[in-house]
Amino acid sequence: MELITLKSPREQDAMRRAGRITAQARALAGSMVRPGVTTKEIDDAVRRFIHGKGGRPSFLGYGGFSGSACISVNQVVIHGIPSRRTVLKEGDIVSIDVGALVDGFHGDCAATYPCGSVSEEALRLIEVTRKSFWEGYEQAAPGKRVSDISHAVQRYVEKHGYSVVRDFVGHGVGAKLHEAPEVPNFGPAGHGARLQPGMAIAVEPMVCAGDWHVKVLPDGWTTVTEDGSLAAHYENTILITEDGPEITTVTEDGAYL
Repeated sequence: MELITLKSPREQDAMRRAGRITAQARALAGSMVRPGVTTKEIDDAVRRFIHGKGGRPSFLGYGGFSGSACISVNQVVIHGIPSRRTVLKEGDIVSIDVGALVDGFHGDCAATYPCGSVSEEALRLIEVTRKSFWEGYEQAAPGKRVSDISHAVQRYVEKHGYSVVRDFVGHGVGAKLHEAPEVPNFGPAGHGARLQPGMAIAVEPMVCAGDWHVKVLPDGWTTVTEDGSLAAHYENTILITEDGPEITTVTEDGAYL
């Protein structure tokens, strides 16, 4: 079993720097979501921005992934591969997942953006997904257990008639993009690792408008809802501190999107 790493004060500061750049890259990507833009254009902008800040895109080349961001449209839940052939259109919802390695540590965050005018149902899915993260965040305090976060996310999502993906989960983050512990978005409270100051986790609800079952397409990355329903994704990196949870993936002006 992989050990959970506790970050020193110096390492926590490095994670704050990485998180700030990652959040800025997410905000840039989100500002580009409009009809007629390709997902490759957004990806190129993310890569240039992170490089310009002295970092490296965490996802570029990770396991052979070809993009700097995962850009997932409509029924694509996660791991959408940026492409010149994927042109955004009015009514799409676009999930953008960004990671940046800065000074040896990673930031990891995601959000789902409406493209132009979208349906009320799509907007509601986006908002419930975002709010479910904050329900989990409230549980990310020293002495709590990982599944207290998981249970809070699931309860909120299902209360609103949606489902949470079971095949993919949140995770620890630090010098490696994916570390222990796993952080599911489902399950009963009171289980899993006990949260301690110095832990860093990426909490990332992946929410489906329909059934929670997903499938990975033949490219080995693109993950879609089996029933073709819309999906949304929201994520931030959280440091567990003596005073409670602290989000590192926040821009200099305090924005989380």
